[in-house]
Amino acid sequence: MLFRSATVSERFGWGEKAAQETGADAPIDPFVPSEAPVATATLDPATAAAPPPAAAKTADALDTTTPEQRAAAAAPAVADGKALGKTVAALGDPTQPGLWLKTPLVKAEGQGRVSNPATGKSSAVTLIPLPGAVTAGSQMSLSALRLIGASLTELTEVEVALDG
Repeated sequence: MLFRSATVSERFGWGEKAAQETGADAPIDPFVPSEAPVATATLDPATAAAPPPAAAKTADALDTTTPEQRAAAAAPAVADGKALGKTVAALGDPTQPGLWLKTPLVKAEGQGRVSNPATGKSSAVTLIPLPGAVTAGSQMSLSALRLIGASLTELTEVEVALDG
């Protein structure tokens, strides 16, 4: 008599046999959701921009903010905001348009301002939550880094405030 040994996947209900028993659209791994939620930020019109062209390779081509948006974002804040602290910012996804900062200093998306103490320049940004400890670093858009006079290739310490 010949016995066939079940594979680990079959023993735990994964794999082809499990798909036949539970339906083809069931997740292969029951511990990992098949449709992981994707967080998308809704940028304020003042900090939003059109996506860059697919062929864009330079900072100028990737920065699709308009001169009017840059002027408005660089204008001094009308009211004092709530200081959230300092963070070290690196260049985020350069193909993601707009003026934004992904940071663990916020738990909910909102409008704010980043200031570069080294240059004295600041920019209005959309603050987007980034998982991690508040001491972890942040990711800033190419457009915002350029506006505050920060290097695109180095880490920059910035001050972050939530609009009041």
